[in-house]
Amino acid sequence: MKKLVVLTGAGMSAESGFETFRDAGGLWERYPVEKVATPEGWAADPDLVTDFYNGLRRQLVKAEPNDGHRLLAAMEADYDVCIVTQNVDDLHERAGSSNVIHLHGELMKVCSSRDPDHLKFIKTLPPDHLDVAHGERAGDGSLLRPWIVWFGEAVPNLEAAAREVEQADIFVIVGTSLNVYPAAGLVRYARPGVPVYLIDPKEVHVPGGRTVNVIKEVASKGVATLCRLLAEG
Repeated sequence: MKKLVVLTGAGMSAESGFETFRDAGGLWERYPVEKVATPEGWAADPDLVTDFYNGLRRQLVKAEPNDGHRLLAAMEADYDVCIVTQNVDDLHERAGSSNVIHLHGELMKVCSSRDPDHLKFIKTLPPDHLDVAHGERAGDGSLLRPWIVWFGEAVPNLEAAAREVEQADIFVIVGTSLNVYPAAGLVRYARPGVPVYLIDPKEVHVPGGRTVNVIKEVASKGVATLCRLLAEG
């Protein structure tokens, strides 16, 4: 069974009604990134950061996986599929994908602010308890913070993602501008000769000088086109 590795970004979830950060009208235009997505912002006003992510979770539970998510999940019948996502939503999992690596954390999880990656203190919030209260504590006594990789923080799953891309027989990029490093550099780990497909309605510069098969469509239509192209061989 061929190994299919898919790198997904904000465009993957845009059709699901989950707001993107970087596009025109996106969240960064209304919430300065330095206030809600940096360790410094957290240190300055943890209540503001907590409220921001509480609001994002309420939006996420109303969103539904789109056809693109569902088609990628269905491809597990024919391929060994690994999803590497820059997204913090859980839409891939809800669509049925069984192997998902989150590069930038997971919105539905909270953790210790003293040691964010300590597994003992990471917990998933249930849909009926989405909000973290101001001053709420993790098991180690530190403030509960979102399990999100903020700007300036290391990306703990990057090495695992790079190993997956190195083993790929087919590498697919869906809905990402490839402007966010180090995730954007993952394409460089694809072996020479491995076909690379890019699904995005906008122009995207692919680093590394690779030959890329461009499918200029939104995620749901683009993944459907990809499935047809792969079936045709």
